Amino acid sequence: MPPRRRRRRSVAGIDQDELLDPDALGDPDSSFYEINGVRLHHKVCSHEDEDEDVDSSSDQSSDSIVTASDAVRKSQIGLPILLLHGFGASVFSWSRVMRPVARIVRAKVLAFDRPAFGLTSRASWSADDTKPLNPYSMAFSVMETLAFIDYLGAEKAILVGHSAGSLIALDAYFEAPERVAALVLVAPAIFAPRKVVKEDQSGEQEGQQTQNVPNDENSPPNLFARIWGGFLQLWKHIAGLVFKIITAIQGVVRSFCIKDLVAFLRSSLGAALVRWVMDKFGVLGVRNAWYDPSKVTDHVIQGYTKPLKSKGWETALLEHTISMIIDSASASRAPVSKRLSEISCPVLVVTGDTDRIVPAWNAERVARAIPGATFELIKSCGHLPQEERPEEFLSVVENFLRTIFANPNEQVFQAAV
Repeated sequence: MPPRRRRRRSVAGIDQDELLDPDALGDPDSSFYEINGVRLHHKVCSHEDEDEDVDSSSDQSSDSIVTASDAVRKSQIGLPILLLHGFGASVFSWSRVMRPVARIVRAKVLAFDRPAFGLTSRASWSADDTKPLNPYSMAFSVMETLAFIDYLGAEKAILVGHSAGSLIALDAYFEAPERVAALVLVAPAIFAPRKVVKEDQSGEQEGQQTQNVPNDENSPPNLFARIWGGFLQLWKHIAGLVFKIITAIQGVVRSFCIKDLVAFLRSSLGAALVRWVMDKFGVLGVRNAWYDPSKVTDHVIQGYTKPLKSKGWETALLEHTISMIIDSASASRAPVSKRLSEISCPVLVVTGDTDRIVPAWNAERVARAIPGATFELIKSCGHLPQEERPEEFLSVVENFLRTIFANPNEQVFQAAV
């Protein structure tokens, strides 16, 4: 009896038996920049590029954005832009707008793949590693963002973050506000701060309660009242101690749960789980991110699934997830949502009106929480305005940047009516 042929494995239609090093999957315009042993895949577009041909990675054929007067327009913006993709995305997510944005600002535009995504090398890391930073951590993403500003030879840059990339942009701003000229947050995956009760209202309520409490100094001595008051004070201290003990126990339990979860994710079962999730829901997630899923082309699907051809993609994705879990459990710093009011640079928040992943109302609340922020809503658009509605996206971004940095009357891109 002939030996049984082993069934070939595939994830989202990508053969998993012939995986390659990320470097081997690069496009003609791909570049790699090493930071702390991690080879970061990135692409750079310049307004000085004369070749308008789109390479194989960003060929949109009839979907390409073309304007007759782009080459002759001049702007005084002159600030480079860094494009920060979201979770599960890559440089590909910016392919339709990189060159047009470079022509708008008359400067270089750089997009890079964060570790675990795109074609950036899949670095190995453990808690016992001697590397100064976990390459899958938020801190590393912030460091590489600021390093790319240096790479472009600029003192400061405009940061454009999409979805989870908005968190990187904001953290980079808080780390080095003097390096960030402006922020553009696209469908930001940031929990908007809840509406709080006004201090004057709470103060009035407290004042009313205080007025109804008798003045002990002017009241006759009451032994029972004093004993009862002492008992209440004792109970308050006991309750506080019990609360602290319970909180400490919860912290220990949470720590053990996190350790167990991390151990599971790093097991063979964890790797099998992430392959199954990507196979069953990866392509579906991309389609669901669009307002009209029927307009998601094979080219788009190929752009999102290409990184699944790289060796170690599932391990890197798991390490990124683990880092997110550990970061979220850490109380060492205040959440970004509680620091939005501290932002002082110009900010644009733009989103689609039919975003099924991060609701438009959340993006609007984020904008309201940032002093002086501009909010723009793109109609008939989902979670990916830069891909689904590139002309409208470019028009909104250009109008914002020209209002802040240049002449608002000299606009290159005009959204289709």
